[in-house]
Amino acid sequence: MNNNRKRVFRIRQNKGGFRRRGSGQNHNHQTNSFNNNRNFNKNGSMSNPANVERAIQKYNQLAKDAQSSGDLILVQNYLQHADHYSRILSNLNIEENKLQSDNQEKNVQTEEKIK
Repeated sequence: MNNNRKRVFRIRQNKGGFRRRGSGQNHNHQTNSFNNNRNFNKNGSMSNPANVERAIQKYNQLAKDAQSSGDLILVQNYLQHADHYSRILSNLNIEENKLQSDNQEKNVQTEEKIK
């Protein structure tokens, strides 16, 4: 046997047709800024109040279905999800009210400047 010989490892060619991830040094990672737990989805779909309301309705319906089947643990789980989304909806409404009041103040200030 040639135990004294140094082994040289070659990088495999891309035979399977899939892309391999390189080392972590070459990737450009985006930093996510979290504002009031709103940006947990990459596409930001939970920043739309209509989507949040749909999620609340979905989990409330799932809780009713679980209650009819007799699974109380699953009922609590779904109700906690619905509660989570209702808190997100209230945060969105608070932010929307702040934006509306800020816009009203700006409109009043610009009207005063015009006079």
